[in-house]
Amino acid sequence: MAAGLPALLLLLLAGLTSVNAVTAKASCLHAAREAALAAARGEDGTAAAGRAAPQGAEVSVSVEGRRVQTTVRAPVRALGGRLPRITVVATAVAAVEPGVAEGTR
Repeated sequence: MAAGLPALLLLLLAGLTSVNAVTAKASCLHAAREAALAAARGEDGTAAAGRAAPQGAEVSVSVEGRRVQTTVRAPVRALGGRLPRITVVATAVAAVEPGVAEGTR
């Protein structure tokens, strides 16, 4: 029993880290969608993503022709302080809405 306790603790930490990573991924996806839709409407996509993105996330917005692509990257701290951080990434694409001028994005 004493030998199985460390293995059980390791599995618990891995499970909690996985739940934390999935939650961060969902937040990044939500932020990327918000940023893509805002940029497609001619608004500031980075500001829109900043309201929904997890702490420490990096947001990039690129416009290519009539298409907006946003990427949100966020670090996830693994439970257990000595383990490296995991980075989750989410990307969203939206078509630029009709009537939005080229210079407003």
